[in-house]
Amino acid sequence: MTAVGRLRAVNLGRVAALTHAKGVVDSAIIKAPATGPVAVGTLGVAGDEQGDTVNHGGPDRALCAFAAEHVPAVEAHLGNPLPPAAFGENLTTEGLLEDEVCIGDVLEAGTALLQVSTPRTPCYKLAARNGEPRLAAWVQRTGCTGFYLRVLEEGEVAAGDRVALVERRHPALTVAEANRVRHHERHDHAAARALLVPELGAEWREAFERQLARA
Repeated sequence: MTAVGRLRAVNLGRVAALTHAKGVVDSAIIKAPATGPVAVGTLGVAGDEQGDTVNHGGPDRALCAFAAEHVPAVEAHLGNPLPPAAFGENLTTEGLLEDEVCIGDVLEAGTALLQVSTPRTPCYKLAARNGEPRLAAWVQRTGCTGFYLRVLEEGEVAAGDRVALVERRHPALTVAEANRVRHHERHDHAAARALLVPELGAEWREAFERQLARA
């Protein structure tokens, strides 16, 4: 195994009312760092919730990871400091960037075994959480999206745990590559086909299949 990063924080949130441009919605995007080890199961972190179980959660999206390295750029864009877990992520990471992490990567964090499934798709809740209506568009444009993980083996994770690469099945299929093909270069049908690997999460698989069907 090769050490590739570490967990800066493990974050949990409960469902609460979130005000956005068109009203109020239930969301658990507001999270806070946990103290000590936290159990991780196939549907997520113990004590964490999802307000929208259609677009969040499930086995392909058990955990959301976001790189601490992106925080300075986001703060510069917003013009103010970010609170902890400002992107609603379960895992605030170091050393796990979108142009280095690949779809299907198997990672060991704490005593859990995780697998990269898809990039995170930014939405209006991210904008509402941080008071910037155009934040989702900025995230999509810059590629500072973070990514989702499925849980292959349950265990415990904690702030400070190292993250090790156990297996890399698709070295050309980075999270950044998936973002590029879905959001910026939809005409690249060969790349879209290449991304249809078994480890890719269902929502992104369906998006690429629709993209190819329109070709």
